[in-house]
Amino acid sequence: MGGAKKKSPAQAEKSQTAEAAKKEGGSKKGEKKDQKSKTNISVIIDENQAMNFIKNSKVFTVQEVSRQTGVKVSTANAFLRNLLKKGAVKRTSGYSGHHIYQPA
Repeated sequence: MGGAKKKSPAQAEKSQTAEAAKKEGGSKKGEKKDQKSKTNISVIIDENQAMNFIKNSKVFTVQEVSRQTGVKVSTANAFLRNLLKKGAVKRTSGYSGHHIYQPA
């Protein structure tokens, strides 16, 4: 019962040209056409401004440092981890990425 619908002349011509282009060009399924190179975006934190904020506060969080310096939370977090390794700040409490720091 029933079969494939007969294509109109315009549709048949389009499918023929598509098949011919496929045989010549040969773009395979899953093949990427334009590969864009990834660029590393580095955001520099103003260390003087951040250290002034840290020294003047009793306790602080990553979010507060981010807000005061005007950078992303991930950048502020990396900065605080670096200061933690150096011993300039110490982690007092918190859990699951929401830690509270205080100047050492």
